Amino acid sequence: MWLRQAFFRWLIPAAFLLPLWLLIGWGVFQGGWSILWVLFIAVPSVFVGQLVLTLLTRSRPSVRAERAVSWWDVGGFTLWHGLTIAVGCFIDGAFGWLLAAAVVVGIGMFWLQFWQLWTEAKANGAGFRQTVSWSMTEGVDEASSSPRSARPHEVIVVRETDSRD
Repeated sequence: MWLRQAFFRWLIPAAFLLPLWLLIGWGVFQGGWSILWVLFIAVPSVFVGQLVLTLLTRSRPSVRAERAVSWWDVGGFTLWHGLTIAVGCFIDGAFGWLLAAAVVVGIGMFWLQFWQLWTEAKANGAGFRQTVSWSMTEGVDEASSSPRSARPHEVIVVRETDSRD
């Protein structure tokens, strides 16, 4: 549970630290002209992608209640963040493969988050609909069979007269 809670807390700082790592990695590993790619494509896409994934993850009721992500999230974010860090190392022979894998895993993370959100929303929505229909049906049955409804309702009549005697 502590690992899932740690990932929950890590998601927002990751949106700032992973793009920063791409800049630092370019400087340390001598990325060359790839600085243009890093500045205009990689940093904004990792920043926005991580923020959107964080919002999708934190919008699930189970994550908000437990303040911990699911094990699917732990695995997916570990893979995606690891690939993003590896891309930031600018390894000559593996850079293209790592970049492609990071993009594919990032897209997969969006689908994973939407799937988990849809599953939880569908389950909660069905429960809500059952509760509403049950309570409305019960209310109708109660009104016809309740001894309280058989009593006449109390009526208060207020007469307004103009008595100036």
